[in-house]
Amino acid sequence: MLRFRSLGSGSTGNGTLIESTRNGRTTRLLVDCGFSLRELTRRLAPAGLTPSMLDAVFITHEHSDHVGCALQLTRRHGVPVWASLGTWQAMDRKPAPVGAVTVRHIALEGVPIHFGGLQITPFGVPHDAAEPLQLRCTDGVARLGVLTDLGEPTDSVLGHLNDCHALLLECNHDAQMLADGPYPWFLKRRVGGVRGHLANTQSAAILEACKHAGLRHVVAAHLSQKNNTPELAAAALSATLSCAATEIVVADALQGSPWLDVA
Repeated sequence: MLRFRSLGSGSTGNGTLIESTRNGRTTRLLVDCGFSLRELTRRLAPAGLTPSMLDAVFITHEHSDHVGCALQLTRRHGVPVWASLGTWQAMDRKPAPVGAVTVRHIALEGVPIHFGGLQITPFGVPHDAAEPLQLRCTDGVARLGVLTDLGEPTDSVLGHLNDCHALLLECNHDAQMLADGPYPWFLKRRVGGVRGHLANTQSAAILEACKHAGLRHVVAAHLSQKNNTPELAAAALSATLSCAATEIVVADALQGSPWLDVA
């Protein structure tokens, strides 16, 4: 069985918990760790988990809302952390905690990584980071696509998502809200650029390209608090699927999402 839940998604912190259970053994992967260790502990508690129960952490890129306490987590609990070489190098340019010892692993684009009954395949995306990677995850039967923090879809991105049974999909901003909003011009250009973040219409276009009869869940994620609303994001995705907006799960910045079974 493969299932997932967002622990929170947005500029204040991101984390997605993925579980695979096979032959009575459960593997738990945290994708991004953009919280303090105390906050991560609080957000894991409703799932009956503690940080030490994680099998691994995968960091998609070096921005603080995705890295958070990852180094502290591995130093205190020995949880291994995976990231691209470029991400590690970018993280190394920032001050590390005194006495930090990390269990580091380098992820390579297109090379599958196995954690117990879970396999993930990282793939590159256009984003203003050193070497950002997003993920396709499977337990051998069900497939989950995790896609946030990119400015535009590429053929490679769509190829990794086109047969997934569930998608966690960035819906960062509404283009009109961004244009009319409070951000300075340079920041609007960055967010809306090809190495920025996805607009609702872009996310809907990705969903249109990847939808199929076996798609069970779509989660809208990484919404901007100033340039989007849950209603706008859900409306864009539900129109593509010809379903009610209430059928689209929107990951909240503080509460995340409930568990969703992929298969």
